[in-house]
Amino acid sequence: MEARPWLRNYPPGVPANIDTGQYENLVQFFDESFTKYKNLPAFECMGTRISYGQVDKYSRNFAAYLHSRGLNPGDKIALMMPNLLQYPVAIFGALRAGLIVVNTNPLYTPREMLFQFQDSEVRAVVILENFASNLEKIIHQTKIQTVILTSVGEMHGPVKAGLINFAVRHIKRMVPKYNLANTVTFRHALKEGARFEIKSFHNCPEDVIIHQYTGGTTGISKGAMLTNQSVIANMLQIKAWMQQHLVEGKEVTLSPLPMYHIFAFTVNCLAMLLVGAHTVLVTNARDIPSVIKEFKRNKITLMTGINTLFNALVNREEFKTCDFSGLKITVGGGMAIQKAVADRWKEITGCVLTEGYGMTESSPLLTVNPLDGSGKQGSIGMPVSSTDMMIVNDEGIPVAVGEPGEIIAKGPQIMKGYYNQPGETARTVVDGWLHTGDIGRMDEDGYFYIVDRKKDMILVSGFNVFPNEIEDVVMLHPDVLEVAAVGIPDEKSGEVVKIFVVPKKGSLSKSDLLRHCKENLTGYKVPKEIEFRNELPKTNVGKILRRALREGA
Repeated sequence: MEARPWLRNYPPGVPANIDTGQYENLVQFFDESFTKYKNLPAFECMGTRISYGQVDKYSRNFAAYLHSRGLNPGDKIALMMPNLLQYPVAIFGALRAGLIVVNTNPLYTPREMLFQFQDSEVRAVVILENFASNLEKIIHQTKIQTVILTSVGEMHGPVKAGLINFAVRHIKRMVPKYNLANTVTFRHALKEGARFEIKSFHNCPEDVIIHQYTGGTTGISKGAMLTNQSVIANMLQIKAWMQQHLVEGKEVTLSPLPMYHIFAFTVNCLAMLLVGAHTVLVTNARDIPSVIKEFKRNKITLMTGINTLFNALVNREEFKTCDFSGLKITVGGGMAIQKAVADRWKEITGCVLTEGYGMTESSPLLTVNPLDGSGKQGSIGMPVSSTDMMIVNDEGIPVAVGEPGEIIAKGPQIMKGYYNQPGETARTVVDGWLHTGDIGRMDEDGYFYIVDRKKDMILVSGFNVFPNEIEDVVMLHPDVLEVAAVGIPDEKSGEVVKIFVVPKKGSLSKSDLLRHCKENLTGYKVPKEIEFRNELPKTNVGKILRRALREGA
């Protein structure tokens, strides 16, 4: 089999390999960007902007404050907030202090918080006040000694902050009562930090800087240990694929996905610093009107998101009235991009919806389609620079071109391992190869295709049925808004396909939908049960929870 067949199809200007030695650590990288672009806007949220120079100053103060509280390099700090201006300041400050950042979903229940904080041995936390009552319930069972509270409006001017916080606390009543001792506000930490210095420490390429929690390929949530090298490598890989389309200091990027999610963290929070981009943060990606509002307020040139978000936008009439004349790049990840959604996006915005693929364990990007639209729709693209990929069978032996098997990958962006989980690490990373748990295939041009997750596969009378294929077909029906396919037990065939459908209008009938499926699917793939829903269960990022549907089916 030809080695790296994808290289002959790389877009002009994209290198086969990147130089991972450009930066020794992430701090060196963002120091350079903060200085180079100090007068340009770096981040914006709810109409308030902060410049690269301000992020530089605030994050230095925050780092010094953390050291003044007795925190040392290597200690863990949890960041628990949605997309707010505080997030980039906190993460750059924590990294400047040499702390290991534990990105934490703010919507976690107390039980989920406790597991993550105990597992990573967290000593400090920056948390939005909206979620402080949950922290109060479990903090006594953790090693947390420093609690920094913040509010939604805290980084805005005094008047605007007061209005925002009044609305959040008293009108929307989004802040449950809590009683946490010895806390400080985020603003106080920045002010106090100005009085102190950052302690010097060694910051090596192989040092772990992030614990990014994931369900991984098996079992319970695990902390993927990402290093300076793995994160920097992935940023440079992203830049290598995007740089032909970006203008330094001129890009306005939209980040509706939360930055505690690995996709937005690496692409929007970090990689965009390489070109001095102005990143617009959306605090709640599920608030579709707020996403549309930012399109109307800013001339967006680049956007990242996931299929459910793009689908929600293209089904809003108001979205069609936005100005898309500046939009050059739209990248989808996190879940499969459905053809019907990609086609509709291109029709409305004039911009190709490019699909990429990756995992938390790979920092995350592994593959992407060419951004000029010359790729293959339905594929996840080609491996990015300095990345090897193969399709293997259950014995780990490479399969023939076009044959399905497990995707495995190797490159400088792969994690160091799972924190305190040597057994899981050994099962997931074998001889440097990351076993993704995803079933895929590669064509003769080196393009890869996701067939499905191993755990989501449906087995009908010995035949493998992949939910993605069923969902793609159902989405082609003009009256379907969303769909999820799962396998349910069946006495005769072991499992059969059941679909959960959110219709665009009430007139859609089961018989009409079934007829559509029979016209486009072979017999054993045709859904045996159809259930209409008003909505489908999703993660806070917007990925449909097939497992929840399967368990309740």
